Amino acid sequence: MITLRLDPKIEQDINNTAKNLGITKSELIRKSILDYLSKLDTANAWEVGQDLFGKYSSGLNNLSTERKEIVKEKIRAKRK
Repeated sequence: MITLRLDPKIEQDINNTAKNLGITKSELIRKSILDYLSKLDTANAWEVGQDLFGKYSSGLNNLSTERKEIVKEKIRAKRK
């Protein structure tokens, strides 16, 4: 058993939510904790940023290996 102190606002939100869902406060808190813990266990860096990776793709697949040459070309192009 765990005893927990909550701010009155949070406690009221829990009461209202549990009532709206037709479940007990204990069940709501239990489900919330389980959901939170499952997200901690499964979320890794790739999953968290997956929707961002490649979003702004340049279309070039050699940016990391030929970065110096690419920068030089861009500087040359500006000077022309």
